[in-house]
Amino acid sequence: MTVALETSHLVKKFGGLTATNDVSISIKAGARHALIGPNGAGKTTLINLLTGMLKPTSGRVMLGGIDITNMSPQKRVRLGMVRTFQINQLFGDLTPLETIGLAISEQHGDGADFWRVAGTKAGVNQDIADILDRFRLADVMNTKTSILPYGKQRLLEIAVAIACKPKVLLLDEPAAGVPDDERHEILTSIAALPKDVTVVLIEHDMDIVFSFSETISVLVNGGLFTEGPAAEVARDPRVKAVYLGESLDA
Repeated sequence: MTVALETSHLVKKFGGLTATNDVSISIKAGARHALIGPNGAGKTTLINLLTGMLKPTSGRVMLGGIDITNMSPQKRVRLGMVRTFQINQLFGDLTPLETIGLAISEQHGDGADFWRVAGTKAGVNQDIADILDRFRLADVMNTKTSILPYGKQRLLEIAVAIACKPKVLLLDEPAAGVPDDERHEILTSIAALPKDVTVVLIEHDMDIVFSFSETISVLVNGGLFTEGPAAEVARDPRVKAVYLGESLDA
């Protein structure tokens, strides 16, 4: 299968601290891949290297066979890499309808004229409606984002990411801070993400990790500790010892 995203001997040092230590990961197109590890394992640093927020000390990052190591975050987005954040980056004064409309209009080349052309293009309108329905946002589409329940805000951020038509989607703790009674919508929406989108999930919630992921990479102390099918990683006693805890049965 085609490799969607890979790193080769990736290293990031901050002075004398090695935050990412010789990490080589290969993720196939369409994969459901989780990146886990204890606090301080280097997950956030690795994601920042993948998305261009940080430059590596050495090593390479490849997106669909293209070397993006020194590309800006904006160029990576244009090539199809999209990320969500632990804390949402939404505009509180916009509604879900406006937010999704802006994202989709940008994809159609009308982003700068969104407010002028809003509602005038059938294709854009249908795309907006489809995204709102898919992520269960139609009932709150005219509500200001700032007053939405937090679970809906997280759904909206994922919806915006999908509206950008990513080839690779990095989900950074999508359920973080979401109340238990709203988490099922997050789980359902993640499970229903388009199959042609490669999804890399960074998550502490093991229910989400093991219900969603086919392959898991475990980071410890900045390095790749182990990697494999989700069921094998769940059974690995070394993983239980360093991260999952002995109470996990798999």
